[in-house]
Amino acid sequence: MTTLAEVLLTGLSLGSVYALIAVGFVVIFRASGVMNFAHGSLLLFGGYLTAVLHEPLGFLGALATAVLASAALAGLIELVCMRRRPTETHVLAIVTIGVDILLLTELARRIGPDVLDLGDPWGAGVFSAGGITLAQSRVASVVVAAALVSLLFAAFRWSRWGLAMRAAAADREAASLMGLRLGRVRLLAWCVAGALAAVAAVFLAAFPTPGLDRATGEIALRAFPAAVLGGMDSVTGALIGSVLIGVTQAAVAGYQRSLGAFGEGLGDVAPYLVMIIVLLVRPRGLLGTRETVRV
Repeated sequence: MTTLAEVLLTGLSLGSVYALIAVGFVVIFRASGVMNFAHGSLLLFGGYLTAVLHEPLGFLGALATAVLASAALAGLIELVCMRRRPTETHVLAIVTIGVDILLLTELARRIGPDVLDLGDPWGAGVFSAGGITLAQSRVASVVVAAALVSLLFAAFRWSRWGLAMRAAAADREAASLMGLRLGRVRLLAWCVAGALAAVAAVFLAAFPTPGLDRATGEIALRAFPAAVLGGMDSVTGALIGSVLIGVTQAAVAGYQRSLGAFGEGLGDVAPYLVMIIVLLVRPRGLLGTRETVRV
């Protein structure tokens, strides 16, 4: 029973980190209709800056700088690569793949074989209660993710940007004709996604993970199935999908011995297996919007 509780709590904490990444995918897709495959490099960029700057600036100062820099880099990608875009959004998705390769190559060169410490305040501390043990960093990830996602939902509901975002997601052409500046909406969406990725990097590199290495950015791809199976245009769907992916991954890791040889390496592919199963039943994801086409 204790193992089951630990698996569920670990899955929830992993899901909260994946939610920060998956929401970034969804926010960009809602604003511009583009799947941003450069999200992993934005995450690694934010984590790298935090690792490099935490000694001179302290953890909070380094994290704040990394969040701002990641948001600025994401905004720069939108301005340079997405602003004068072709009508085919799949072309832009391919462009983000190229951007991702360029950024990951440079960051991997800078990091090298090292494993970087981000200087987070939780260290190797653990939280124990009722026979259940959980890393303090994972408890913090749930709290921080809940606060940031709640703030984002409030922005969607009550801010002018949120209203413009919802209008653009419903009908970009009509929103443009009504005078909404969609360029600003897209730019801010990319900046928000970049900032969330930088925060997620801290928890991906925190204990029990050894630290940040050049492969950390690839973990962002595990959050991509969460966004897809939840529905690429649904923030709520991304949250549900993230929890499903997190719990699935934690369950596979927790019961790997019981699965025998079949369980070896299953944790790496489990998110994609869940995504495939859900999409076979619901092609638009759990909460994806069905498009209405007039004929």
